[in-house]
Amino acid sequence: MAYPHNAFDTHVNQADTHARILTYTSDHIAAFLQDMARIGRADDVAVMVFSDFGRRVAENANLGTDHGTAGIAFVAGKPVSGGHYGCMPSLTDLDDGNVRYSTDFRRLYATMITSWMCFPDAKSVLKQDFEPLGVFPA
Repeated sequence: MAYPHNAFDTHVNQADTHARILTYTSDHIAAFLQDMARIGRADDVAVMVFSDFGRRVAENANLGTDHGTAGIAFVAGKPVSGGHYGCMPSLTDLDDGNVRYSTDFRRLYATMITSWMCFPDAKSVLKQDFEPLGVFPA
């Protein structure tokens, strides 16, 4: 999904802009999944959404936040075992102002590779073994 002018890069006046574009994003994903259900393909679709960067905890002088570590990821769709995987991040136990990640993103990739795409050798792709998350029922 692309937005004009890099809208998610909200370093300035973040609160309203971020809320609006997250609503747009969730509405688009929900509509897509509803369309898949409507045409009888809901069991065949899982959507992975992730950010290529996180945000720092502290607000900057422009009422935004700067790039940081520990981004978010979501997997949505009928085949997904809903829930929260990983630990809630601490807003006080920081790594030089950055949120500490609790789940290596490669575990999510291993999950999608082995459990969704049914490719048995995620190690050949990721160059290391990563335990998949329980996102999809066995």
